[in-house]
Amino acid sequence: MGELIQDLLDGKHRALARVITKIENRSPGYRDLVRELHAHTGNAEVIGITGSPGAGKSTLVDKMAAEYRDRGLTVGVIAIDPSSPFTGGAVLGDRIRMASNVGDMDVFFRSMSARGQLGGVSTATTDAVKALDAFGKDRVIVETVGAGQNEIDIVRTADTVAVLVPPSSGDDVQMLKAGILEIGDVFVVNKADLDGADRTVSELKEMIMMRDASPAAGTGGYSGAGTDATGHHGPDAGGMDDDDDTPDPTSEITGPGSAGTPGRSARHGGTVEVEGGEAWVPPVVQTVAKSGEGLDEFLETLGEHRSYLERTGELQAKARARYAAEIRRLLREDTRELLERELEARGGIDSFVDDVVARETDPYTVADEVVGPLRDHPEQE
Repeated sequence: MGELIQDLLDGKHRALARVITKIENRSPGYRDLVRELHAHTGNAEVIGITGSPGAGKSTLVDKMAAEYRDRGLTVGVIAIDPSSPFTGGAVLGDRIRMASNVGDMDVFFRSMSARGQLGGVSTATTDAVKALDAFGKDRVIVETVGAGQNEIDIVRTADTVAVLVPPSSGDDVQMLKAGILEIGDVFVVNKADLDGADRTVSELKEMIMMRDASPAAGTGGYSGAGTDATGHHGPDAGGMDDDDDTPDPTSEITGPGSAGTPGRSARHGGTVEVEGGEAWVPPVVQTVAKSGEGLDEFLETLGEHRSYLERTGELQAKARARYAAEIRRLLREDTRELLERELEARGGIDSFVDDVVARETDPYTVADEVVGPLRDHPEQE
């Protein structure tokens, strides 16, 4: 076990692959591996790529990895695929999705199963990210299944989340209102060379401002900076009319070039000054992943968000929230296993069900009886 970890820390990709396999399969001793890795984590920038199916996530991730390599950075990619209902493995795990990086050992690609997680990100994925981080990868990209509004689990793993939306996708944009809109640090209208891209960009800008100006967002109508429980971006203070406090839908942080050109159009969002500090307005950028247009601006935006997180202390806040969520999740898993063992020791669930059906007891009493020993254990000497 110690030799395997040492080989991973020494930069041996075979050891990295073996560790991630043990983590994904939850093989005996995998927890010891993750424990040893933890002290060596905290250096990689973790980027989540999510969005609706068909938005071009895999193509964009491929181009991102190639560009990062051109810049001298090492890359780890975890592509979450749907789980097989029969084997639990990744249904699309054998597909070739990193064509631009085949043969480059400094781009480590791994396809993993969602393992039934609605958000497509299982505990095994989080642990695999730690392995890539400890290995020394500069960038770790996690591409999710693309199952729609359930993609929110990526927030628990990534520092920056990019949400991809294809153009002319009215249904996809409407879907964002159902939940995924809240998680995006950057919104990407991919395939921006197709008709409808400009309309999709406008709809996204409007939705972002409506979200952050609403009472439900807790921003108090752009009253100041702040974060939610996950250390996410602050209120959208980007764009105020000179005469009042009404958000200006036309306000943008303008980049070079002329509007309407993919990747070179005026960009909405970024870091803005608000009363009491800074806030992050999720930018909307355009890309054509197949040709690489807009990629530089997209990566620059990711870098800007990282700088914002570091400068404002949000990065540490996100890490604390992430570890708190991970501890709670592990406690729930361990407690469930303890309860399953206690049930088996008492004759199994069927015996309790028989008594409940016979009206000799009730579900609440059964729960109290099973949990009782666990509840009382801390009080014993």
